[in-house]
Amino acid sequence: MAIIYNEKKRTFSLHTAKTTYQLKIGNLNYVKHLYYGATIQDEDLIYLVRRYDRGFSGNPYESLKERTFSLDAQPQEFTTQQQGDFRINSIEVQNADGSFSFNGRYRSHKMYKGAFTLNGLPTAIATENDTVDTLELVIEDSVTKIQVTLLYSVFEEADIIMRAARVHNGGEGEISLKRIMSVNMDYMNGRNLDLVSLPGRYGQERQVERQPLTHHVHKIRSGRGISSHQQNPFIALVDRTANEEYGSCYGFSLMYSGSFIAEVELDQYDQARLVMGINDRLFSYVVGPGEDFDTPAVLMTYTHKGLTKMSHNYHNFFRNNLNRSKFVKDVKRPILINTWEAAFFDFDDEKLVEIAKAARDMGVEMIVMDDGWFGKRDDDNSGLGDWVVNEKKIKCGLPKLVSQINDLGMKFGIWFEPEMVSEDSDLFRAHPDWAMEIPGRRAVRSRNQLVLDVSRREVQDYLIRSINGILDSANIYYVKWDINRAITDLWSNVLPADRQGEISHRYVLGLYRVMDGIIKTHPDIMFEGCAGGGGRFDSAMLTYFVQYWSSDNTKPLDNLKLHYGSSFVYPVCTMGAHVSTASPMVPIETKAAIAMCGTFGYELDATKLSKEEIEKCRKMSGYYHKFYDLNFFGDYYRLTNPFEPVNLVAWECVAKDKKKALLTVVTVHLTVNGPQEYIKCKGLLPNRKYRITGDGNEWTATGMALMHAGVPVPREIPEFTAFLYHLEVID
Repeated sequence: MAIIYNEKKRTFSLHTAKTTYQLKIGNLNYVKHLYYGATIQDEDLIYLVRRYDRGFSGNPYESLKERTFSLDAQPQEFTTQQQGDFRINSIEVQNADGSFSFNGRYRSHKMYKGAFTLNGLPTAIATENDTVDTLELVIEDSVTKIQVTLLYSVFEEADIIMRAARVHNGGEGEISLKRIMSVNMDYMNGRNLDLVSLPGRYGQERQVERQPLTHHVHKIRSGRGISSHQQNPFIALVDRTANEEYGSCYGFSLMYSGSFIAEVELDQYDQARLVMGINDRLFSYVVGPGEDFDTPAVLMTYTHKGLTKMSHNYHNFFRNNLNRSKFVKDVKRPILINTWEAAFFDFDDEKLVEIAKAARDMGVEMIVMDDGWFGKRDDDNSGLGDWVVNEKKIKCGLPKLVSQINDLGMKFGIWFEPEMVSEDSDLFRAHPDWAMEIPGRRAVRSRNQLVLDVSRREVQDYLIRSINGILDSANIYYVKWDINRAITDLWSNVLPADRQGEISHRYVLGLYRVMDGIIKTHPDIMFEGCAGGGGRFDSAMLTYFVQYWSSDNTKPLDNLKLHYGSSFVYPVCTMGAHVSTASPMVPIETKAAIAMCGTFGYELDATKLSKEEIEKCRKMSGYYHKFYDLNFFGDYYRLTNPFEPVNLVAWECVAKDKKKALLTVVTVHLTVNGPQEYIKCKGLLPNRKYRITGDGNEWTATGMALMHAGVPVPREIPEFTAFLYHLEVID
């Protein structure tokens, strides 16, 4: 059992392969957090918690005038409300009598095999090779009878703990949740911690920022209704001295696709508290007597071996435990060409066939028909919501078009944007009340479209029915599922005024139901997510989509930073990346080498390429297949930081048995008569000899030499040259 309860000491020790997480039922039955770190024995670590008389920090009444016990200074597993703790909190609830108070204390617990599940929310799944145990620990307010069940599933081999909380209203009147977090983590010593986050913007998603904790509340949040381009629902707290190879790193990935918040406070005593969950801005959720409210799950990992090991923990877990689709591991994903940058809205069936014919010679295996194939859709002003084929463009009909593509030996993919509606559409004219619009106000437009109220059951049913109708009408192999705006004008015509604060969360729950009804019912279709690029790239989405379009920005040098930042939590096999005509000064071979740090494809008009360019693409497509297993399933190493002033950007994918590796090096800055540059490999077998093939040369060296002395990179080369070095054990 990965979870051990010591009844005498009242401690719970949660053990993964290399970590221990400990909590304790402490004074007055408050649940204390004692430890999260490298594996220790099941000893009681309460000795770490010292008590002092803290000025202006209140004491629970039951402490009987004991001034050294204050929740304002004690490490807690889940916070109270208005009980003397003035730090950031896990819960804010308005009780049936109008008061704001929650005094949760230990009530009960149970342990069982397997992972917990949540009502309407995605969670990680256990494989047949996993050891997974779950603890459910109930804390209760004895006055209001509100219970919070703290959920912990321990994925032992993966070094991952999944956490969530469930609120149960055991009282006789309605309560209103104003804030409810999925996780609370207290650090008894936080003054030497840095906060790592992945901020960005449209076209520049998941950049990397690292900042020391200061005596403030640090907020990472999205209030856009989606997890957003601007922030990603992942953060890490790391030692000030931690780097890629050593130092304590704590990772937190929220499995939620809507507005979220993560807050970290360094308090007056240099203790740190982290909370993470649904954004409480514009949030209020009524929970009736006997009803429950589930929070999204958080995937936590810890390592003392640096940022690379933290990333590997997430990469392995995301590949194995989020999505059961056969396209995750069992079926090789085809090289695709997407028509958006090739044709935008200006295409018909004949043009699509011509693009497919030309792309086939590049080694492309699938064509994806992007926006513009449905309804009255010649620009972005009309048609969204009308999921019927426009036969003025697709004159032969969709089944016939797909058949023609299949006859070329290629697969067919299609684009949808289910959650939005155009005012100039049959759907909006029939159901204007399905669009979100606050009474008496005109809705905010974005990309000339409005947001469907996906919280409504009839809207969900319409989307499931109409999109499934298209998917079932032809031999469709792939779907790109897009959303091209943030969500505003939160209002639903089917909820009363006092429950409008529930819309944002109900929207997300409705979206998951729609995806259950479409994606989960089509196991033979490969689904890729998109949100104007990477605006909703999160671990919850990866339970539905095997890959996610990383960014609408296809400039290869920008993507060096994008892939670097994404790799802190997301594996290569989830990051959609294409070769495009952007940045014409960058060689097409370099564009392809960068796109192979992703799922690989093309975003261009193949009919406009020269024979020489076609042949170069065919060669790079061959490399995609040759190195597929290394890129998709190998261990990924960040070898340089593109946010620093470097001449070379390099990364490496190493097979699990360490006998093969692919080292990719991209020159980003050449200086006249500069020094010789070397790239040091990682993750190899030190005493085995490797054959290295690349830059037109072949030689042998031990893993130890390659890791400590490095690989020399040629200097007399054109600007923006890329090198692929294939390493393979030969003895």
